[in-house]
Amino acid sequence: MRLNIKNETGRLKSVVLGQPNSMGAVPTLEESYDAKSYYTIEHNMYPKEADIINEMNAFEAVLKKYDVEVLRPEIIKDYNQVFARDVAFVIDDKMIISNVIADRADEQGAYKTVFEKVAWRKIINLPETAHIEGGDVIVWDDFLFIGTCFSEDYRSYKTARTNEYAIEILKEYFPKKRIIDLELKKNDKVPYEGILHLDCTFNPIGKDKCIIYKDGFVDESDYRLIIDIFGEENCFHVTAEEMFEMVPNIFSISPEIVVSDKAFTRMNNHLRNEWGMTVEEIPYREISKMGGLLRCSTMPLVRE
Repeated sequence: MRLNIKNETGRLKSVVLGQPNSMGAVPTLEESYDAKSYYTIEHNMYPKEADIINEMNAFEAVLKKYDVEVLRPEIIKDYNQVFARDVAFVIDDKMIISNVIADRADEQGAYKTVFEKVAWRKIINLPETAHIEGGDVIVWDDFLFIGTCFSEDYRSYKTARTNEYAIEILKEYFPKKRIIDLELKKNDKVPYEGILHLDCTFNPIGKDKCIIYKDGFVDESDYRLIIDIFGEENCFHVTAEEMFEMVPNIFSISPEIVVSDKAFTRMNNHLRNEWGMTVEEIPYREISKMGGLLRCSTMPLVRE
């Protein structure tokens, strides 16, 4: 397979979609590793496996409608494998294997058949202390936006997934990219006060547009930089409640076609009526209760 990911919206040809089968028992509060899951466990709202399977089947059906090759990881018994984005990610023609948190370390073994399709020279294994996950990495032509946490308390946050060392290594591998690190607010227990990954607060769509949540960044200057790059008129701003519902985390099949949760009425209408996009709506409310949504569920491999 010849990997090719130059941006977030080029016509999708091949993607890995996460695995909803054999999720295992509902985690305890201590076992949760993101604020949204903590919230839904605490309020007895954690999703049922049957509902997760139905939602991911709906997503797969849309992808196949547009002739996208859909690969799936092998099933690990009693293990949450929904969020493929964090296991590995592609920049240009290289696949970076993430150093995920210890709670998810077994997940990568299920991608063996996917990794075997990629030439070994194109796979980058990072040093053990370089932490990064695909949800924090947004490829946008010459730009590489990376969400991170510079806090001295980095190691104490379960939701801090990408560190400064990993960013420095990516600069070495991709010297021609303009790498922009964006510090995200972190909170392990209150989803309104912290951002798990960059794609939960910022997501480019179309050819020159984006979805953005202003208060997800530690420094307002980071938000302002994105506005300057895309232009105010090309940015759809979400509210705190919409961020909580995971509105930024939709997925592009092409510059003209996005897959979105059917519950996102305000944004979906804007994308259709103001920006002329095709919005494929599916139910994804249950998966959102685990701290991720459509982009999180995917690992794009090839885009035109």
